[in-house]
Amino acid sequence: MIHELSGKLPNSMTRKILITGGAGFIGSSLAERLSKDSENFIVIADNLLTGSHSKIPKSIHHNVKFIKADVNDYQDISGIFHSYGFDYVFHYAALVGVKRTLAHPVMVLNDIKGINNILNLSKNSGVKRVFYTSSSEVYGEPVEYPQNEHTTPLNSRLPYAIVKNVGEACLRSFKKEYDLDFTIFRLFNTFGPKQSTDFVISKFLAAALKDKEISIYGDGSQTRTFCYIEDHLDATVNAFYNNLIVNDVANIGTDQEISVLNLAKLIIKLTNSHSKIIHLPQLKEGDMTRRKPDVTKMRMLLQREPTSLEDGIKAIISNSHYVLS
Repeated sequence: MIHELSGKLPNSMTRKILITGGAGFIGSSLAERLSKDSENFIVIADNLLTGSHSKIPKSIHHNVKFIKADVNDYQDISGIFHSYGFDYVFHYAALVGVKRTLAHPVMVLNDIKGINNILNLSKNSGVKRVFYTSSSEVYGEPVEYPQNEHTTPLNSRLPYAIVKNVGEACLRSFKKEYDLDFTIFRLFNTFGPKQSTDFVISKFLAAALKDKEISIYGDGSQTRTFCYIEDHLDATVNAFYNNLIVNDVANIGTDQEISVLNLAKLIIKLTNSHSKIIHLPQLKEGDMTRRKPDVTKMRMLLQREPTSLEDGIKAIISNSHYVLS
């Protein structure tokens, strides 16, 4: 199914960009940012399993097209490549969410098909660079702090993390075999107004805004770092426009740790909520004790101080669409 948001077609001077998973939180946010540049023409491909029509941006330049397609189905995605001849691909399509990926491990493994489809079609159609969203999960339970892109071992065992690791290996192999350039972003908990309540900050906010109980697994001492969506996008587009992190990997996040328990308390405070915190049994797997990335490359990409966690949460709270949804 093709849902066309514009009648404009790309010309020979336009950058033709494919964003898979572009109806999701991060993919749609990236599409919106890139669409502000009239020299970009963006095609969003998404099967809408976890994405949403409502997140697809409406550009003032009429340079965004949505196509419902499953990247794990070669027939589905190949026709899109043949129709447009993309210059760049952002492969963001994936099954996400800790509970969802733990409950559907075989579906997670199917994403390897999508990775191979994207890379084979890219190397055969003149794509200049493939951008790939990996995850902090590839580090597993880390043995080094902060987690560095090249020195920290990838200690992953969960299917989701293993698939991300396989994807990284595929990118490196396609570079070596076919000279297909790549950029890998390892994401550390990006958050923002359009994020679904499958993720911790949006889940806690949704509960706090309604004075409902906030559930925490275990004692809440596990730490995380959180990256506001605008910081994520600034880093990404800087890498894109300035040819940075080419055939390399960068952690996308901040190095400011906070425990999950203190995160819940902060959200209760910022929302003036009457929510109570309840503790559930610790997850048997998938809830690592600590996350703290080396953000040397992130700071280079960002070229400014990162948004604080508190300011990012306040920005979400002030977003009327989020509060009403």
